[in-house]
Amino acid sequence: MSSDFASQTADLVDRAADAVARARALGADAATAHVRSSMATSVSVRLGALEDVGRSEERDLALTLYCGQRSASVSTADLSPAAIDALVERAVAMARIAPENPWAGLAPEEALMRGSLPDCDLADPAGEPDPERLRAMALAAEDAARAVPGVTNSEGGTAAANSSAAALATSHGFTGGVFATGYSLSASVLAGEGDRMQRDYAWHSARYLADLEGAEDIGTRAGVRAVARLDPALLPSGPMPVLFDPRVAGSLISHLTSGMSGPAIARGRSFLKTREGERLFPDTISIVEDPLRRRGLRSRPFDGEGLPTREGRLVDRGVIGGWLCDAASARQLGRAPTGHASGGGGVSTGNLILLPGSISRDALMADIADGVLVTELIGQGVDALTGDYSRGASGFRIRNGQLAEAVSGFTIAGNLIIMFADLRAANDLDTRGSVHVPTLRTDSLTVAGA
Repeated sequence: MSSDFASQTADLVDRAADAVARARALGADAATAHVRSSMATSVSVRLGALEDVGRSEERDLALTLYCGQRSASVSTADLSPAAIDALVERAVAMARIAPENPWAGLAPEEALMRGSLPDCDLADPAGEPDPERLRAMALAAEDAARAVPGVTNSEGGTAAANSSAAALATSHGFTGGVFATGYSLSASVLAGEGDRMQRDYAWHSARYLADLEGAEDIGTRAGVRAVARLDPALLPSGPMPVLFDPRVAGSLISHLTSGMSGPAIARGRSFLKTREGERLFPDTISIVEDPLRRRGLRSRPFDGEGLPTREGRLVDRGVIGGWLCDAASARQLGRAPTGHASGGGGVSTGNLILLPGSISRDALMADIADGVLVTELIGQGVDALTGDYSRGASGFRIRNGQLAEAVSGFTIAGNLIIMFADLRAANDLDTRGSVHVPTLRTDSLTVAGA
């Protein structure tokens, strides 16, 4: 970390620690403070012309304090001492009339992270590129997309750069901060004319500018995708093998981690609540969490309560592990917190990888006489309590083991438990996001089409 990054982070750590000290001085028994600061610049172009330049700078503090087993949470964008004192006074008054919560409180002191923080290499020392370079990147991505034969219009290209610092302090001894940079590039275009028009996009994000995919590759991918979607047909209704393209397959992992959330388990609001340690997947499926990956989009050395994060397996050869707990849900469930606190009263995970299978996507669908490859999902039709799954979709029909015409306007439905049980993975692992996942196949869904 450069000295500039270090100084920015140290300033936020001091501010978080000061807010906690003020909370204790004004009557709180315990407190935790998160301070965040971010800056972002984005440049958008459309049809070869500059469309928008945006700049945002934000700084805020979120404070949770405890009076016995009563608590209150407040936030502010004014970090002056007088404003924080006023905020703390209001929060203490709120906490004293709040209902008691036997599970509330800071994480166990003995579990806090100690010593120096692991270096996840999240800050690009090259710094933020100037707006003119961002403009050139956005133009190059859009130009490449518009150059694809069949592309007829554009929704534009966008390049963005951001930096953020975050600090945490608790009244029982933890202080720490992290500085990170991020860069993104995207293009969105349309193919066809009139009622035949179809839209698609491509994007990439990275911690280091040098790790960002080339603008031409991103733009070309967007254009090719849009053209491929022209003249979509309708699917018949009935059971059908379904492949999830990597660009949407990560959503299945998100449903899994939501079901493994300690707060959801403690409330009895999870389809996995009775299935801890069970074999839910075939033994070919393993899912690794790596919150300490260098330059990872979801890397962090400590969680939102000051506990260390560590690599582990959410699924090991088909068997799911334990619940993802913050301090409150861990107490309610009679176990230890796991280093997954989000800092906002919930849990979150680090970088996730569903380990790839041993065969190609072509081999994975070679035996499918009639099926569908899903490349886009619509809506949020997942029942967290039962695991029932129903989402709108579009993609491509599979005929005799080969991709065929584009299809749209259909729904896929089933149940996550049944889907997980027959999930198979190809070897085409996509490493562009924070959830790395290959093409996935399940034969347990029903299509509602024409």
